[in-house]
Amino acid sequence: MASLAWLLIPLFAAIGAAIWGSWAARDRTQGDISELAGYARFREAMDKAERAGHKEKAHSGSDAV
Repeated sequence: MASLAWLLIPLFAAIGAAIWGSWAARDRTQGDISELAGYARFREAMDKAERAGHKEKAHSGSDAV
């Protein structure tokens, strides 16, 4: 009976490896597309803020007095 218990360890390891392998190989392109679109919106907003900052001097919290 003890030998069967020792044979279950590699069996559970193989099942765990198969589960992890299928999870690691999943298709993640949907998340990438939405994140890239969010990054593009962020860049557009930062460009607008930078252009508005050139019109009038923007004050930041790091300006020394």
